[in-house]
Amino acid sequence: MAETTAPAADISIRELRTVDAVFAASRVLSEVWGGDGSGMPPNLLRALAHSGNYTVGVYDGDRMIGASAAFFAEPGARSMHSHITGILPVYRGHGIGHTLKRHQREWALSHGVERITWTFDPLVARNAHFNLRALGAHVVEYLVDHYGAMDDGVNRGDASDRLLVEWNLTRPSTAAPDDARVVASVAVPADIEAVRAQSAQDAAAWRVRVRDAFLARLAGGLVVGGFDDTRGYLFVAAR
Repeated sequence: MAETTAPAADISIRELRTVDAVFAASRVLSEVWGGDGSGMPPNLLRALAHSGNYTVGVYDGDRMIGASAAFFAEPGARSMHSHITGILPVYRGHGIGHTLKRHQREWALSHGVERITWTFDPLVARNAHFNLRALGAHVVEYLVDHYGAMDDGVNRGDASDRLLVEWNLTRPSTAAPDDARVVASVAVPADIEAVRAQSAQDAAAWRVRVRDAFLARLAGGLVVGGFDDTRGYLFVAAR
């Protein structure tokens, strides 16, 4: 069947209530991550769903085109961690990710959760833009090689550095800092996937450059105040 170039009008988000649904979600996530069948196996999705965690599929009509899974954090924290979210590439850029995050937010609030955390690769500019600018999440920590070696089509051969971000669901999103507050920045490539496809060596150099700059600024008492598509991560003095 030929791929569609844009999503249909009847995008819906449904909880994974059946075995067939969790298998479909696992297949979709495997496709998003370049054929990694171990990334989110059906049995783990089934266990998370059955124990009351957030597990959903995103549908275009009857076709599942994305999935997301999150689990509750430590008792008493009123928090959950969004472990994985993926949408098939042909459906990106149509606002589905934002719709999914709004759904996750409403689900969390209905279950007494006030904040959501997740990780993302600091080199992926589009995710930094979405997480920090569109949603207003804030960076909590830089995690060096957080998951160790990963063998999926997206991460294979690269260190799994991640930024841990927190999204406070009860406070308004934080606006980007005024230029007067910005004391440093860390640039990232506009399209790290294109860099990786062209030169693994250049991509590895970006990884080290961003890691070293990030850690130096954090060690100097700065915090990430936002993200700019031209300058990259914007650092401000901690308040």
